[in-house]
Amino acid sequence: MRRTALLVSATLLTGLLPFAVAGPASGADDPAPVPVDNFEGEIPFANPPAEGIFTWGSDTDDPPTLELAARDDAPQGEKVLSGTYDISGYGGFTHDFAFDKPAHDWSASKGIRFWWDGRNNGKKVNFELKDGGANGEASELWTTSFTDDWTGWKQLEIPFTDFTYRTDYQPVGGIDQILGLTEMWGYALTLPVGGADQFAMDGVELYGKADQALRANVVTDAAVHPVKEGRSAAVKITVATTGSAPIDEPVTVAYETAGGTGESGKDYTPVEGELTFPAGTASGTSRTVTVATLRDKAGENAETVPLKLTVTGAKAPAENPQVVIDAHGLPYLDAKLPVKKRVADLLSRMSLAEKAGQMTQAERGALTTPGDIASYDLGSLLSGGGSTPTPNTPEAWAKMIDGFQLRAQATRFQIPLIYGVDAVHGHNNLVGATIMPHNIGIGATRDPQVAYEAGKVTAAEVRATGIPWDFAPCLCVTRDERWGRTYESFGEDPALVESMETVIQGLQGAPSGKDLKRNDKVLATAKHFVADGGTEYGSSTTGTYTIDQGITKVTRQELEAVHLAPYRDAVDRGVGTVMPSYSSLDILGDSEGPVKMHADAAMINGVLKDRMGFDGFVISDWQAIDQIPGDYASDVRTSVNAGLDMIMVPYAYKDFHKTLSDEVTAGRISGKRIDDAVSRILTQKFKLGLFEKPYADTSGASAIGSAKHRAVAREAAAESQVLLKNAGGVLPLKKSQKVYVAGSNADDIGNQAGGWTITWQGSSGKITDGTTILEGMRKAGSAVTYSKDASAPTDGHDVGVVVVGETPYAEGIGDVGNGNDLAFSAADRAAVDKVCGAMKCAVLIVSGRPQLVGDQLGDIDALVASWLPGTEGDGVADVLYGKRAFTGQLPLTWPKSEAQLPINVGDASYDPQFPYGWGLTTLTSVPGGGTSALKALAVAAAVAEKAGSETAGRAIVTKARLLVQQKMGQTITAASAKPFADADHLLLTGRYGQAVAKLTAAYRAV
Repeated sequence: MRRTALLVSATLLTGLLPFAVAGPASGADDPAPVPVDNFEGEIPFANPPAEGIFTWGSDTDDPPTLELAARDDAPQGEKVLSGTYDISGYGGFTHDFAFDKPAHDWSASKGIRFWWDGRNNGKKVNFELKDGGANGEASELWTTSFTDDWTGWKQLEIPFTDFTYRTDYQPVGGIDQILGLTEMWGYALTLPVGGADQFAMDGVELYGKADQALRANVVTDAAVHPVKEGRSAAVKITVATTGSAPIDEPVTVAYETAGGTGESGKDYTPVEGELTFPAGTASGTSRTVTVATLRDKAGENAETVPLKLTVTGAKAPAENPQVVIDAHGLPYLDAKLPVKKRVADLLSRMSLAEKAGQMTQAERGALTTPGDIASYDLGSLLSGGGSTPTPNTPEAWAKMIDGFQLRAQATRFQIPLIYGVDAVHGHNNLVGATIMPHNIGIGATRDPQVAYEAGKVTAAEVRATGIPWDFAPCLCVTRDERWGRTYESFGEDPALVESMETVIQGLQGAPSGKDLKRNDKVLATAKHFVADGGTEYGSSTTGTYTIDQGITKVTRQELEAVHLAPYRDAVDRGVGTVMPSYSSLDILGDSEGPVKMHADAAMINGVLKDRMGFDGFVISDWQAIDQIPGDYASDVRTSVNAGLDMIMVPYAYKDFHKTLSDEVTAGRISGKRIDDAVSRILTQKFKLGLFEKPYADTSGASAIGSAKHRAVAREAAAESQVLLKNAGGVLPLKKSQKVYVAGSNADDIGNQAGGWTITWQGSSGKITDGTTILEGMRKAGSAVTYSKDASAPTDGHDVGVVVVGETPYAEGIGDVGNGNDLAFSAADRAAVDKVCGAMKCAVLIVSGRPQLVGDQLGDIDALVASWLPGTEGDGVADVLYGKRAFTGQLPLTWPKSEAQLPINVGDASYDPQFPYGWGLTTLTSVPGGGTSALKALAVAAAVAEKAGSETAGRAIVTKARLLVQQKMGQTITAASAKPFADADHLLLTGRYGQAVAKLTAAYRAV
């Protein structure tokens, strides 16, 4: 699923306050301006925590380019800050002050001003202040905007009173939601989207004298105050000042209950009055207004009681608070009733607009205002990759989501939101969470229990932050390593993928859904339906992607056997949601040509829902309906009629809500189809227990990133290591050896975690907590020398370990041909050459897919496929030093060259570098005995197969495999590789006798 780490697009912030002043308007007695940026070179281009100007964006193309350019027309000095941009998602730049120095105090000034070189393009530019908190990346954001509707230089002045608090991207709940100005960490500009342009600015400075009369504002503790009927709601009203100084003039707040759906005197006792905050009152002082509700005996919908506030002497709150009398006495609220009856009762009460809202999912950072949750009756929010609260902590996640849930309480039926994230290898958006190996490594373990435990830990950590829904697991069967999502797959064999679907029970619990109410379980998502792993290289039409989101061309028989098989198992396991693929499906011989999966009614309605009996709900991928041919109304109509129940429209939730309603009203989508979709959604919400407990249960938060959870990830990392070559028994290492460690991925937690880690694309470096492979080796061994580029002297070492591979990527960004290939980088290749030329060496490949070793293989003594092991490098060290034996097996065929791709088990022509299922071991004894031993094993395998004994069958075939591998050594030929790979597929499908027969054929072919 395509995700972005949202700050906010300029198009989402329309309606913000305009600048009060355009051009200089300072008084004669104003103090001298205070420079912030002159752009003469005094502030460097740098990254936090240092002071500097840095760029950011939703992907690699969106950050603007910046330079300090000398210009004759510079308004101040000789240089200006200039740049170019072409932004599709979001992008801009920030000046952050140094984190290790005190924040700046701007409270003596009236506002901030700067020179802007107008382009007269009519586009909005957003300007933000960073106020309070620990540093510039953990501060409150206060925002305003201006429209570039002039030509040439113009000085813009913005009083601090024009800035409004950003509710979409904040330290959760805010630090104090007061623009204090005493602890400022810098500013940021978000540039316009939708076309290439350039800009220039100069002379950022503070101006004027703080106007005490405009510095006071009134805030409330919450916008929504739910209360049970007959009880009282307490609304806290606080006066605050920028600079936190006492108010110098009285502030009065007149209040009255007025409007809403509650009836005065029947549902509540009306209140009216006035609060006075005298001159000298300290900033932060609060008063409370109490609204008493009245009890009656009738069951009722929720009713709203707005508290109108009229403020004199200060700025009023952005919105009036409202008391909400909880819905009560209605059948759908009765937890003792069967879910089916609760759903039917609630559905019968809902309007079309409310049903459309339940089918709408928005990105949390795209909300124009939090009140839109109630205004549009939104059923769901999500966090795209990297769309996180600030600070990125478990507490902040829970508070943020609770804040959104609170807004849903202001709707008629108080239907809770279902919040979703892509936790694809642990709670990977959360700093400090336990990051598991990516699925490709889990597949290499061949251990269904590992998959189950990984899902179990992930579910516990995700639910403890208030999130009940995970967009995982990916059940793709990857058939071409050039695909940028290869690592999201458990492997190339559908039988292997099916065996790893124990992860669904780890996430959800029992197939019946009875465990979903637990505080350590989440709703799972089988994705991406169907055949996303089979897309043909060169078929993608998405940007510069080469294979992702392309076309899968298969016969109906291949579709059933390879790509649909994992979904049959997922449905049997009770998976709660299914997500279609961006890709298109072209079933050869049906003459229909490629059909976008989000529009494929035959597959979604016909196969998934009708034939397989899937009774959960179908959620679209990120903006995926936009790829369906036709206009927007057609996209909505086609996708919903094809069987989509909830649509992920991260930015377009308003348009979707209206369009869906219009299509139903016009009769182009039936009311029956809408009722079916909403029933499916409500069913999962009831199963999750969200109506009874909509807010986060954080009792399990202390286990996030705990030693117990990391032990599970460590075990998974260890079992995922695949030993491809081990000439001379170089591995395991001995503690007495002096080990020389080199390579780009030896000491990089970001690289070993891969994409979908903290951000969508992931990144190199110390991005989260964990242990790198080097750190694990240092704990496990004795004498370790580390030189990333192998520039340190190699003399005096017994053995070298070179850790090479890929840097992070996700989805089509990682497609081969889109700036990526399967070869080692020049630096990695040089490190391998130097170390392996100087001593015995082991090379570890940290990557999301096989890498082409080529002519270097002969110089490498030991070769390990480490995949993307996650945060627990200790697990890799465990097998390197023999604490655990190597037991992993290839989940993919390892090719000799890119020209062989695609190459998969079962191919008629099959001559790989290493076959599917290959994996040497460092067990102290490997079975021997040759053909006579294989004959005995064949007999035992037949007995196990007849008895249906999976444990015995697997053990017997494993013995045969290890025996055969020992003879094959590195003399792998097409004649031996094909039956060897076939044997592993037969093992996974329970045909133990045939598996041993294939292994015997491989043995004889050597």
